[in-house]
Amino acid sequence: MTHLPTDLKYASTHEWARLEADNIIRVGITDFAQQQLGDLVFIDLPEIGRTLSAGEQCAVVESVKTASDLHSPVTGQVIAVNNEITDELEQVNDDPYNAWLFCIKAADPADLDKLMAAEDYQRMIND
Repeated sequence: MTHLPTDLKYASTHEWARLEADNIIRVGITDFAQQQLGDLVFIDLPEIGRTLSAGEQCAVVESVKTASDLHSPVTGQVIAVNNEITDELEQVNDDPYNAWLFCIKAADPADLDKLMAAEDYQRMIND
């Protein structure tokens, strides 16, 4: 397994979350998730303006192997999506921790405290 960035939080559903300025959470999928999926062929991102609850299904990624739902790691409103990624899906496979998918303005940044630190996520995927 590759090194997990320690500045991120991780959901049990294999999304990563990075807190940025003004309670904005940048979201992507983990290296473990992209390895399990294989080469991505399609992604359906959430609509800007959509309000999500923590854990709510909000996007879909499809690979040559399967399709997988993505879930919001926090409660809040989608304020940005990475439309460029839909044409360059290999970025997610090549560099999953820099290939963000969408950003959420968190209603409560304390939601991040409910997610896992890198060490806890590593233990989960090793079990």
